[in-house]
Formats: sequence, structure tokens, C-alpha cells
Amino acid sequence: MFDNSEPTKTSLSELGEFGLIDHLTKNFSPKHASTIKAIGDDAAVLDFKDKQTLVSTDMLVEGVHFDLAYMPLKHLGYKAVMVNASDIYAMNGKATHITVSIAPSNRFPVEALEELYAGIQLAADLYNIDVVGGDTTSSTSGLFISISVFGEAEKEDVVYRSGAQANDLLVVTGDLGAAYMGLQVLEREKQVFKANPNAQPDLDQYTYLIERQLKPEARKDIPPLLKGLGVKPTSMIDISDGLSSEVIHLCKNSKTGVNLYEEKVPLDPAVISVCEEFELDSTMIALSGGEDYELLFTIAQSDFDKIKGNPNLTVIGHMTEESAGMHLITRANQAIPLVARGWNSMKSED
Repeated sequence: MFDNSEPTKTSLSELGEFGLIDHLTKNFSPKHASTIKAIGDDAAVLDFKDKQTLVSTDMLVEGVHFDLAYMPLKHLGYKAVMVNASDIYAMNGKATHITVSIAPSNRFPVEALEELYAGIQLAADLYNIDVVGGDTTSSTSGLFISISVFGEAEKEDVVYRSGAQANDLLVVTGDLGAAYMGLQVLEREKQVFKANPNAQPDLDQYTYLIERQLKPEARKDIPPLLKGLGVKPTSMIDISDGLSSEVIHLCKNSKTGVNLYEEKVPLDPAVISVCEEFELDSTMIALSGGEDYELLFTIAQSDFDKIKGNPNLTVIGHMTEESAGMHLITRANQAIPLVARGWNSMKSED
């Protein structure tokens, strides 16, 4: 992937672990008053005073979570931050700090890791997040990225997965399925390239889908939007593994059932078109595709008028008593059991 792409290549051994850390993080500077000490000591020092502290972490593994055949390193760095920040927004909070740990193999020169960190820095700048530490080590194969994210929220604003009640409305942000279909397009082009390295892909018609896969945006706008509308969700989760999996998480944590309406699931026209091209069912893609990083939440019915007509939000169903079960209501008005078919990194490939 890196052949002839850089005028010079600096081996990691030339800088060493601490030299590499200094080199990659020299351009990061704190933005938050809560950052007392960032990079450069044994631990970061953060002061959130009387707010609740939110913490989450995710690891991305080459060959499992990303493929560098079509994932540019700058995009990968950006996406790695989004994956983590999304968890904080799903708690109705604000992401403020991250630590970044990487384990590259010796096939990566310093210049490649500079690209990775350029994406991390772009995301941190755009989302007002301080990079306050991390670690580097070596890998015998591939690239590993682990990011821990810290955030804050007022105690009364924090939302869990467990607060939904029967008759609450089920709401989703944005549209679903585009990231998965972007992945399908990229995988197809990878196979075409393998068969004919001289083939020149024409991906203009797939721009939206590919961007949703390679450069997703976490929904940092939703917590302040809801606060401005005077709405506090009763439960919330981000959509990383597919809509069906996340709906089931809310139901199990809240001890409720659900009626999810197929006709209400928001789909971009590009998703519908490319699903037809690939002969895939667009509803199944929205239910099972994953990596949308939209937010799924429930609200009391009394709050419906506050969100009605908002272009960022779509009501897609309602919660029921636990005994009623979890169902997808099809366009033919048939109730079928809702099954978690989202992506599972631990699933056997046999």
C-alpha cells in the first residue's frame, strides 16, 4: 500500500518509542479548562469539578475492523475518534478528551503514522476534543488502534439504556444503511482491482455511501439539540452494530418490548438504489448493516410535539410491555420477531 507513495520513509526504529510519541503528538494542544495536564507525564490530569465523568474505549484491528486496501490512514484516524466519541453522545454527554494507543508492524514507516495522526487531529479539532495521552508498542502483524474517550455531562442529563417505558416512542437520527453499502461497494472494487490492477473505478455515484463508511460523523449535535427542544430521552444508544441489535439492547436493558415499523425506517435514496443494484433488501441492510453511528433513543409520548417535523429525527416505533415481545411490523402489517443480525467481530467465519 505504501510503495512509492512517499518521497522518504523513516523507520520507526530511528525515532524509538518515546521519540515517536513526541513526534506524532507535538501538534496537539489542550482546548478545555478541564485539561490540567495532557501529554508528557505519567498520567493525564483532568478536572471535571461537579459534572459526571463519562468513559468509554474501543479497539480497531486491521483485518477485522478495517482494510487498508481501501481505507486511507487519515480517514482511519478520523473514524477511530468518531467510533469512540459516539459512545459519549449516546449517554447524552459531551466528548472532551481521548487517549490514543497504537501498535503498528514494521511495514509502517513514520510517514504513514503521521497520516493516521493527521486524521486523529482533524477529528479532535472539529469535535473540540483534547488528546491527552496514549501508548505505542510494536505489532508482529498489522495495525492495532485503541482509543479511550472521556466526556462530561450534568448529572441530571445523563441517559442510560435502561430507562425506556412501555408506550415511549422510538426515535432515530439521520438515515441508516449507507455505511454498510459503502463497504459493499469498496469490497467489490477491491476484487475488481485484484483481477485487473489497471482498472480505474468510477465511484462518483457512490460518494455518499463511501463517505459514510470511510469518514463517519458522530452525532455531537444531538444532545444540545434535544436540550434546546426541552427533551430528555428515557433511554439511548448509538447504532454501531445495526439497528436491530441496538433496539434489542434497549429492550433488554429497559425490560420492554417494541414495535418497530419497517415503513418508518429512514433510508437515503442512494441506499435504496445501490441495494437494488446488489440485489439486497434495504430494510435488512438498515437492520443489520452497522457502522452508521447514528443515535437511537426513546422519548415520552408527551414530548412528541417538541420533535415533530425536525429533519434530524424520525419516529420509527414505540416500546411495549416486555411480555408483548420485540417485533418488526412489515409494510404488509405483519408482526415478525425482531432478531439481532448485526455484525459480530467474534463470529466464526466457518
